[in-house]
Amino acid sequence: MPRNLTIDSEITLNNGLNMPLFGLGTYQAHGREVEQAVRNALDEGYRLIDTAAMYGNEDEVGKAIRESGIARDDIFVTTKLWNSDHGYENTLKAFENSLSNLDIDYIDLFLIHWPVEGLRADTWRAFEELYAGERLKAIGVSNYLIRHLKDLHDIAQVPPAVNQVEFSPFLYQKELLEYCRENDIWLEAYSPLTKGRKLDDPELASIAEKYDKSVAQILIRWSLQHDIITIPKSSHPERIQENARVFDFELSDEDMSTMDSMNEDFHTAWNPSSVS
Repeated sequence: MPRNLTIDSEITLNNGLNMPLFGLGTYQAHGREVEQAVRNALDEGYRLIDTAAMYGNEDEVGKAIRESGIARDDIFVTTKLWNSDHGYENTLKAFENSLSNLDIDYIDLFLIHWPVEGLRADTWRAFEELYAGERLKAIGVSNYLIRHLKDLHDIAQVPPAVNQVEFSPFLYQKELLEYCRENDIWLEAYSPLTKGRKLDDPELASIAEKYDKSVAQILIRWSLQHDIITIPKSSHPERIQENARVFDFELSDEDMSTMDSMNEDFHTAWNPSSVS
């Protein structure tokens, strides 16, 4: 993908559906806070909004989308199936609940939130049935490692379009990224800002100073230049705006390489490596 990216840049999923490359994460944001965050993001030009049943904020996210004045087809909405809802029948019910909570006509992307052991095949069968209908545009997974994707490949009639995982220079999952590319699965990065825990890194600060940008902006740009769908989370208007100001500069190959070398398998969230 060329690096002359804009906030409107899209990628094409393996089923032909276009998806924005950049969006808003909404984890741990609730009530009026998340509703206003989504409004601010949409006003800023974001067109990908990511939520999940587990976040407990689908209602507010949906309300902000409906009341935004932006055409539904111009907003890409992702939500996710929670662990307790795995299994064929449970998955079908959970999808209906999410669609009802969001109160929109369809969901653009539905993800398995976590590779729950023992039920993944039945769950995916339900995903495929839902995908065959009119109210779901694409299906995928989250927190899947290569072995989980291989297991899914063996049973899937419809391959996953997206794998959403934690991804940053400090958790540079290069082999997973390469596997997904080879199998036409788009990788999507959550917690690209390390939940703020690496924003004081001196090496990143030095790179950021070169471009007159914040460390957060450098982290987002690094992810985007790896052709990874990127969804930084914030509820603060000024940070939502700042996170979107990453399309007027380009990291050099040297700085990209420096950031690539920072990997230390640093997880800020769940680590799926223990899931067989």
